[in-house]
Amino acid sequence: MTIQDESALSAPAVGHTASGRWPATAVFFLNGSALSTYIVRLPSLKAAHHLTDSQLGTIGMLFALAALTSMQFVGPLVARVGSRPVLRASLVIMPLLLAFMGSVHDLVVFAIGATALGMVHGATDVAMNAHAVTVERRAGRAILNGCHAAWSISAVVASLTAAGLAYAGASYTTHLVAAGAVLLVGGLVVGPRLLPPEAEVSPETHPRRGRLGWRDGWTRPVVMVGLIGMGLMVCEGAALGWSGIFLHDSKGASFGLAATAVTAYTAGQTGGRLVGDRLTMRYGAAAVFRTGGLLATCGLTWAVLAGRPTTAVIGFAVMGLGTSVLLPLTFSAAGRIEASGAGAAASVSRFTTFTYTGILLGPSVIGWAAQVAGLTWTMAALVPVLGGIALLSRFPKLRSGAVPSREEPA
Repeated sequence: MTIQDESALSAPAVGHTASGRWPATAVFFLNGSALSTYIVRLPSLKAAHHLTDSQLGTIGMLFALAALTSMQFVGPLVARVGSRPVLRASLVIMPLLLAFMGSVHDLVVFAIGATALGMVHGATDVAMNAHAVTVERRAGRAILNGCHAAWSISAVVASLTAAGLAYAGASYTTHLVAAGAVLLVGGLVVGPRLLPPEAEVSPETHPRRGRLGWRDGWTRPVVMVGLIGMGLMVCEGAALGWSGIFLHDSKGASFGLAATAVTAYTAGQTGGRLVGDRLTMRYGAAAVFRTGGLLATCGLTWAVLAGRPTTAVIGFAVMGLGTSVLLPLTFSAAGRIEASGAGAAASVSRFTTFTYTGILLGPSVIGWAAQVAGLTWTMAALVPVLGGIALLSRFPKLRSGAVPSREEPA
């Protein structure tokens, strides 16, 4: 497996003054807030529309498929027109769709709205990561960890806001409409402050701009980094979707204690991302990635082997701390793979396809495996996956602002 180094961050690009770091970070926060608000209100929406578990699952699948489909086309689109126009549009459309989801009463219309929300989310996901890679390249310093930390923080803020409003007796309609209004204002403020499209163009890295198709970007380096991302998302899905069940079923934890496993994991992940950029600038991406991967492996091993559920919770916190830097570093690497001429946006869109597939398939695969081998053995099987990612992912040296002319053997 191969993954690119961030040594190109050592020198900032010339000819630009404003780095664009904070607007790029704000986009992650706004996108995370919109999506997390929708997710935390799904129980209320399910009850209001009298949805069965199967119907809600179908709507969730429509959301995911719409996101995956839009990812295939938005990369070439961003390569043609730049990420700012795409983000300025999506930061307006997504809040409007969020408010719309809170006000509809027809099941079919609700499903259509969820599908549209998935499409816009997929487009935003690709465009914001491509934009962050451009900001990172221009600024000459790592920022992807901070951007993903903003996304994580937004999820916490959204869940706490939902809990507070529910306690106060506010309806889901009031919540979603109000949240949509606030996020719309935020998008209108942040959008114009994003980097202009010309900041994403250079003759060396975008030789075919304007002639990109949906097939562009499927290169061997992208696929290899994509497989790393998919493996990471399967492991993350195990921690987020199955850690609580694992503690209850395998460790005998109470429901209350079991729920803290997810909290511990996300807290460790958020904390790690807040310092991940500084660590990357100081020690280099390769060292940080490998250390984070090995720390995550130790944390998961700790959780699996722990005799007491409270000790296992600590293991999941350590796992979260270790995995915190892995996905941002792979996003940064994917955005720097431009050997095909497809540009950062096309590479990021292909990479995001792999990570989203990992999110979708991971929990299901773990469930199927647990049915056959038991949840403890299934969680234990992820230990060598994390360890392999940490030890086998290689970081070829980059020329400043360029792709490596060759790849080191895995």
